[in-house]
Amino acid sequence: MLWKLLASHRFLDYNKLVVEGGKLSLNSCQLLASCRVLDLTDEKGLLCGKILADLGAEVIKVEPPGGDPARRCGPYYHDMIQQETSLFWFAYNTNKKGITLNLKHPTGREIFKALVAKTDFVIESFPPGYLESLGLGYEALYKINKGVILVSISPFGQIGPYKSYKGYDLVVLATGGLMYVTGEPERPPVGFSFPQAYLLASVQASASAMIAHYHRERTGEGQHVDTSAQASFLTALTNMIPRWELSQIVTHREGSRRMGVFAQANVRSLYRCQDGFIAFFVLGGISSAKTNRAFIEWMNSEGMADEYLMSIDWSKFDFATVTQEEISRIEGYVEKFFMTHTKAEIFKGAREKHIILQPLLNIPELMHNEQLEARDFWQEVEHPELSDKITYPGPFIKLSETPLNPQRRAPFIGEHNKEIYLEELGFSLQDIMALKQEGVI
Repeated sequence: MLWKLLASHRFLDYNKLVVEGGKLSLNSCQLLASCRVLDLTDEKGLLCGKILADLGAEVIKVEPPGGDPARRCGPYYHDMIQQETSLFWFAYNTNKKGITLNLKHPTGREIFKALVAKTDFVIESFPPGYLESLGLGYEALYKINKGVILVSISPFGQIGPYKSYKGYDLVVLATGGLMYVTGEPERPPVGFSFPQAYLLASVQASASAMIAHYHRERTGEGQHVDTSAQASFLTALTNMIPRWELSQIVTHREGSRRMGVFAQANVRSLYRCQDGFIAFFVLGGISSAKTNRAFIEWMNSEGMADEYLMSIDWSKFDFATVTQEEISRIEGYVEKFFMTHTKAEIFKGAREKHIILQPLLNIPELMHNEQLEARDFWQEVEHPELSDKITYPGPFIKLSETPLNPQRRAPFIGEHNKEIYLEELGFSLQDIMALKQEGVI
């Protein structure tokens, strides 16, 4: 078979080798420098491959001829609606290589098998059973390479009565329980303004892939990692279940107010100020007495606290007995005070007086946030094809001995076909032309 012939030739992994003392050895500067990943995902799993690429793996994004549909996800660079200008695609495909390959074509499947023979991870987000229908399910891949790890990302997982159901972001948020507790209590549930379901599922999938990788390092055996987006969200809401069972508290949406387990009143968590919002709780008990006292003293220094506020003994403030009327009265003073200041003024005063609160940062403020700048979080990535640089989020973690990959722009459609098909698999230019004409690549 074609794939066996191709797989018999050792791939030229020069990018994974460095010279040490005159000898070639594996590059140990990055965690996954010796690993290869075949990324078959659509928008549901692109972040998983990006994380592995950031960790140093050679991630090859496999697209159908003509490009992945995810390239048509907006927004676009300067509103230029083209396949090669999707900012969505840019964001989740940095540090990857890119090839085109038609898995529906018999020859395409044979080439894919040859790649699998020298691959550590395969990531996919097809409907459950689709790869099996092509003869490329986990059992088939295991026969080719017993160490391969297949990472599947789907709305509800590979088993169960929902496995064949489609699940867009809103569906996963609803079936995962998050929408039930999101929004204001007097209004219907709401979703997030930016899709989150499959981003979280991709993060869970990448972490699970590392666990499977650790197992493989010990045993030599790969395995099938089945990631359910629904289940991924429930793991993020683990505390919701015991909270409901113990107190029946989570039976409604709390929104920008919060009710503690023993509270008799709802407490605001969000206040307006002159140029945005402040996250702040009026809390009770000894642990919060210091910050509350300091806050009231700050208000009083500006003539905005009366005898009632100054008379409160915060060390004895008891949420088990306080009334909603009392809480609302205190919150009224807080709101008036915040409306006399900007976010910067409030944050500066809070730091000086050791008060627990946080201004809500918008995107421009995040781009210039001093904490993120101190961590060199934001990175400019060259886009020669656009004659421009684009700022991207940088490493999600810092590792002292194995730093993450510096950002490299997302691949063009089929950008690395020559490298993979000619230099590694040994095809000739005539072979490549024939494969293109047949719709294989």
